[in-house]
Amino acid sequence: LCPGDTSVLAGLYGPAEAKVSKELPDRAALEVLLRPKVGLPGVLERSREQLLRQTCEAVVLGALHPRTAISLVLQVLSDAGSLLSCCLNAACMALLDAGLPLAALFCGVTCALQPDGTILLDPTARQEQEARAILTFAISSSDRKVLTATTKGSCSVEEMQQCLAAAQRAASTIFQFYRDSVRRRYSK
Repeated sequence: LCPGDTSVLAGLYGPAEAKVSKELPDRAALEVLLRPKVGLPGVLERSREQLLRQTCEAVVLGALHPRTAISLVLQVLSDAGSLLSCCLNAACMALLDAGLPLAALFCGVTCALQPDGTILLDPTARQEQEARAILTFAISSSDRKVLTATTKGSCSVEEMQQCLAAAQRAASTIFQFYRDSVRRRYSK
């Protein structure tokens, strides 16, 4: 998936037989691996993996596949800003393309709160560096509820609510992109 100049390649494997140590008797075990463009994954990647896993677990109907493993591998190809939201969108598209049963779709939206109080959606890396706060939301397609929210920097409650409202409006465009992509793929 490539919003702007940020691109992430997603691959989903499973449901497949799980190792005994990772097997869950009541649901599928979901594993998310985030690979940086170069080098080995660090603390930041591990933190993002956990956030991505928790978001995916909130929508995947894992109880339909007990004692199995699902692996989602995300490879960063280029990072020009809004990487976490790009990873969230790539993860959702991979789950959708693999045909896994989902309770709802989700999308990621990143907002950058500038020093003057303006809100930028899908900021570039430079805009993220200049921002006072960066907020990333994972928004569910059902009722536009927030599945995950993460912030870097400081902002007031009112500013966070404004960013959330902007992200929820932007989510409609992303969900329309999902619909168009699936329609193009399966209409052939």
